[in-house]
Amino acid sequence: MGVIEMEPPTPDDVPAIHVVGEHRPGHHVRGAWHAVARLLAEAGVEVVFGLPDDDLDALGALHAVGVRLVVCRDQRNAVFMATGYALRSGALGVALVGKGPAVTNTVTGLLEAASSGAPVLLLSGGTAAERRGSGAFQELDQQAVVAPLVKSATRVEHPDRVAPAVRRAVLVATSGATGPVYVELPDHLLKVDVPVPPPAPPVERPASVPAPGDSAALDVLRNAQRPIVLVGGGMRHRGAGGAVERFAERVGAALSCTASGRGVVDESSVRFIGLAGLYASDRAKALWDDTDCVVVLGSRLEETATYGWPAALGTTVPVVQVNVDPAGVATQYAGPVVLGDGADVCAAWLEQVVDSAPVEWSKRVDEAHHGLRADHRRELADLAAKPGLHVVEVLAALDAELPADRVLVQENGLQDMWSYSFPRFECAHGAGSVVPSEQTSLGFGAAAAIGVKAASGDRPVVAFVGDGAFGLFDADLPTAAALGSGLLYVVLRNGGYGWLHSQLGPHNEALAGTAFVDRDAVTARAPHLRGVHQVTVTKESLRADVADAWRRSQDGEVVVLNVPARLEDAMFADHELGGAFPVAD
Repeated sequence: MGVIEMEPPTPDDVPAIHVVGEHRPGHHVRGAWHAVARLLAEAGVEVVFGLPDDDLDALGALHAVGVRLVVCRDQRNAVFMATGYALRSGALGVALVGKGPAVTNTVTGLLEAASSGAPVLLLSGGTAAERRGSGAFQELDQQAVVAPLVKSATRVEHPDRVAPAVRRAVLVATSGATGPVYVELPDHLLKVDVPVPPPAPPVERPASVPAPGDSAALDVLRNAQRPIVLVGGGMRHRGAGGAVERFAERVGAALSCTASGRGVVDESSVRFIGLAGLYASDRAKALWDDTDCVVVLGSRLEETATYGWPAALGTTVPVVQVNVDPAGVATQYAGPVVLGDGADVCAAWLEQVVDSAPVEWSKRVDEAHHGLRADHRRELADLAAKPGLHVVEVLAALDAELPADRVLVQENGLQDMWSYSFPRFECAHGAGSVVPSEQTSLGFGAAAAIGVKAASGDRPVVAFVGDGAFGLFDADLPTAAALGSGLLYVVLRNGGYGWLHSQLGPHNEALAGTAFVDRDAVTARAPHLRGVHQVTVTKESLRADVADAWRRSQDGEVVVLNVPARLEDAMFADHELGGAFPVAD
């Protein structure tokens, strides 16, 4: 739960706050939003996502300092976009909304940002101090609404507190275990003089203290014969130095990742065996069943990442957890805990461990990696001979036609789950994918793609989404077009909420009259919009359509590839969580 912060009382009462032009030491600006805009520019913010309040003061203030406001149609999408920007860039994502219902519309986005550990700053308007409790227009105790979902929630009451509150929010969002923060700027601060003191010296962030040579974690590592290294989302933007791969090579470990940890390690490495838990292949599961040590870097070990783990893990088999945040440690697993940055700890361990795993384990790891690739080649050959277009073939076309540094932004539904399966989709080192958190907020990926694109420069960004998620987002399709930097949406159209429909099944005959999909809508298209090109792909046109989409997106167009999808083309044969066998027919 976040901390609700009430700004301390000052000698100035509320009427005095409205006196403009009073002489005070230091530089002043007119109006809280102009102060905030300067503070954002000072923090290196280049883009803000949102829908400003009726007065539009914030819009003018951001424009004056050269910070771009991406105007959204939906406040929830604005927070999704800011989250996508933060996850992709590693920098602060900023969302801006009005007050009252505008704030309640952000709650789902804040839930996703909190679960993803995304450094997001939500700025909102608020009811003036002198009008609180009077039934004022859109009056709401906004702090109480958002506090459970953010690291800190602050309502600024006095102009002298604007700069300290914003600077502190930026520091809290981007430090330690990163996450969302909230700052409310009530209406009584709109037209007052606000001091903006010079910034303090930059915050120093020293590297983690190396693990001592006699640590319990090192004792486990030195004795491990069949280790696996699992990389989580907390390692985003920490894999560039290659310390994790060098450490895994030194101890002979297999490399795996969570969905949010993709792109941290090199998936072309023969040590990589794909995702852990729900999305693990049978070949990888055989290694998980036999491991005698798991090293977890930057993961909270949520349910999806540990689904199907053998019972011995965390009981007789030690799980070594490395995390910057004690609250991120899964204490149900036995094994040493190291509080520190995963990349720094791996670099320190490299100096203190020796080659330990036997040749037989390394050989099994290599065979699993190469076996997965061979399985995928056979699968594609089999699907090519079958009628109709399959989702796995769509992923293969994206892989073939788009540059290797593409970024995939994903949803988590019945058929877009294929993209979580390695090597059906492979992340280039440092490019990776942006995925929903364990909350899997519907529509997150479709909206987050706009923020991801804003953070990705010339890199291709592909949003791989179902039509149910896309339908929740499409109010902001014009926002994607207005961005002007090109974006590719691959929309898997099965007629609605395919995952829910799959759960009806024969065992729910009493619900046979219920439908979550409209099969007649499978070939539907997004609304016609200027700057948006769309096409319905077929098996025969797929490669050409993807190649054309990439060319158009390079020219700044938003392209929507509508892919008719059959409900049977699902990753899990029994359509239940944890179904064992991928199927395509």
